[in-house]
Amino acid sequence: MSRIYLPSDASKAQQKAARKAQEERRGILKALSHKQVSRRDLIRMGLFTGAGILAPIRGLNPFVPNLLAQVSGGSSIPTGLPRSPLFGATAFSQPMPRFDVLQRKPMSSLDYCPPTKESNQTLQQVDPELGGGRGPIEGRPPGPMWAHQKWEQFQPQVAVEVSQMGNKGPNTSYNPGVSSYAQKLLDIAPGSELALRFHPSMPIQDENSVWTFNGTIPPKLLIGRYGEPILFRHWNRLPTNDRLNNGFGIHTISTHEHNGHHGAENDGFTGAFFFPNQFYDYHYPILLAGFTSMNTGATDRFASSPSDRGGLIQVPGDWHETMSTHWFHDHMFGFTSQNVYKGNAGMFNIYSGLDRGAEDVNDGVNLRLPSGQATKNGKSWGILDYDINLMLADKAFDANGQLAMDIFQFDGFLGDVMTVNLAYKPYFNVERRKYRFRILNGSVARFFKLALADTSGVAQAIYQIGNDGNLLPRALKLTELDQQGIAERYDIVIDFSKYAIGTKLHLVNLAEHQDGRMPSDNLTLAQALSGTSSDPCVGRFLEFRIVANPAYPDKSVVPGFTETYPMGVAAPTSPMLIPNPDLSQIPVACERTFEWNRGAGQSTTGPTSEPNGPWGVSYNGGATLAADYGRISSAPKMGTREIWHLKNGGGGWDHPVHVHFEEGQIMARDGLASNVPRWERGRKDVYRLRPGGDVTISLQFRDFAGTYMEHCHNTTHEDHAMLLRWDVNPDGTAELSAMPSPVPTPQGVTFVDPTEVL
Repeated sequence: MSRIYLPSDASKAQQKAARKAQEERRGILKALSHKQVSRRDLIRMGLFTGAGILAPIRGLNPFVPNLLAQVSGGSSIPTGLPRSPLFGATAFSQPMPRFDVLQRKPMSSLDYCPPTKESNQTLQQVDPELGGGRGPIEGRPPGPMWAHQKWEQFQPQVAVEVSQMGNKGPNTSYNPGVSSYAQKLLDIAPGSELALRFHPSMPIQDENSVWTFNGTIPPKLLIGRYGEPILFRHWNRLPTNDRLNNGFGIHTISTHEHNGHHGAENDGFTGAFFFPNQFYDYHYPILLAGFTSMNTGATDRFASSPSDRGGLIQVPGDWHETMSTHWFHDHMFGFTSQNVYKGNAGMFNIYSGLDRGAEDVNDGVNLRLPSGQATKNGKSWGILDYDINLMLADKAFDANGQLAMDIFQFDGFLGDVMTVNLAYKPYFNVERRKYRFRILNGSVARFFKLALADTSGVAQAIYQIGNDGNLLPRALKLTELDQQGIAERYDIVIDFSKYAIGTKLHLVNLAEHQDGRMPSDNLTLAQALSGTSSDPCVGRFLEFRIVANPAYPDKSVVPGFTETYPMGVAAPTSPMLIPNPDLSQIPVACERTFEWNRGAGQSTTGPTSEPNGPWGVSYNGGATLAADYGRISSAPKMGTREIWHLKNGGGGWDHPVHVHFEEGQIMARDGLASNVPRWERGRKDVYRLRPGGDVTISLQFRDFAGTYMEHCHNTTHEDHAMLLRWDVNPDGTAELSAMPSPVPTPQGVTFVDPTEVL
């Protein structure tokens, strides 16, 4: 039975009790979200246990039986949370919106306030709600330590400007970035006004129920290519009054480009947040890892970027480190889960000579993955017609249809409404040809496990080509994917050419949850389609409708699978995608162990410290500690390779652990290389530990320095408080030169010395 939501056949008495419990908790939720009380206050008042979970109080905790929820015979069941109202919305009755492509502008568009190497400390008036006085226009911490690294070497060439804001009205400038014939398949007419709601039958969201990029939906897509640095100016246009949040979310933000290879000042450090009416200039140079030590003369054609004229621009670095599918999201200390759930999440496609986004360019480098054709589209790279971004996320709604979140769920919040690209169970029209799908798990705590089924429930083939931001060494042909943890990205190819027009297929979720700690079961396809699961997000959630023959012949391939090679198109010369970097000649400088546990304590106090867990991390056998972004847990030396052991301290939960900045390779699971499945044998940046399990990874630390993080990407666990900081020393020495920690205010950033160095 689900420990989150009432069953679909719950009695009226059970539903009434659940609504009453929800209403009685609303005041406490509001006070907690407004920071009028802390979790420590709630423990002192007896509303939370010392372990940081909601106390067993009837009528307040939904998992305590309510007298009104008794079943016949005297036994009782957990009250559960009330199901979200759908207002008559039905599955597969609305088209799936493609991501909204962010406009790439010339740098001159920022001439009104030109970007600078060090933070722009020009003073402005601070709103009285934020304390008044004067403060800097840019929220980036000041001084040389937070200056953009390698700024002169990689001057930004493209400007992208966004604002974080509440719902300001319909999207009147929606741009899916596709050709006219691909646009026709969307069932969304060009120039349509897209209101901010999750289905046409559901209410429009209130201004502060959601906080999205530019205050609109669909989610936003950033487009970039290697060797073309981007200046990403992010304005905070959220309410200056932090109580105007409709019950959850905080108006300070820090934007993490997951998993960008760039300086720490651009990483979205959890303590480098900024306030309403400020901006933060993020510098994304888009470079191959190892560019300071490998292929420094840019002589290797495989280390390259697509030119506008169809050729290649060679770049320094290791081409085996080429990345493709990133995303960006909020990383505010203690509030990541709430802000991301509220809408602070987008995706970032990175194009290269290998992954060009133009399937008809056959230059011996381009892998020719499904995308579209330069000769038909007029673009020589980054064609999106058959290259589709999917952001999966579970949501919940209150009785008025407004986005809702229960911030009491410290084990992990789960929604009961399945969305794709912020649309409730949509359909998507396709042609009879191959499509690439870049799938992001954008949930708070929910894992997915995906399969493709026809209307009879028979599993269909999927080709997996990528895991996290990286293409695999070899593509895999599967009938279902592995579990997909929060923040993991799986790139797949589906070949619709063998299906007749009129056929319908569905993506199906097989991972069943009872709570937010981890999936309770991996169901069979038949079980998931039976309708008997108590988890509302199990089953079909995205419908593919095969509606047309290809607009032009498909020239894409999946290397290694000859059935995907079109007639008359040259076959790939290799079955490989992107082989892993060769680590055989790189010595290991250090081994470290991080154990991810429940029952964390805290050894520090102050503005950088989270006072309570319940989640935390133990470093090298030490105490399990709750997060403090002023504590430095480790300090890898610049230019070295290390082995990290990530251990799950318990069997009752799973943790998808994200290590910032560097891609890693999984060397072993539970001590054995043979335990690493095929789909995890490429480079990764999120590592699911599995219950009671451990993962051994290899990492290199190159090119940039500063303050980085690792954390559980069940963002509820991260916020409460499973996160730690590690630093790469700027001068490359083994001895740590401890970097001070920023403490932002609207009137300016101050710095404090590290609270602890482990």
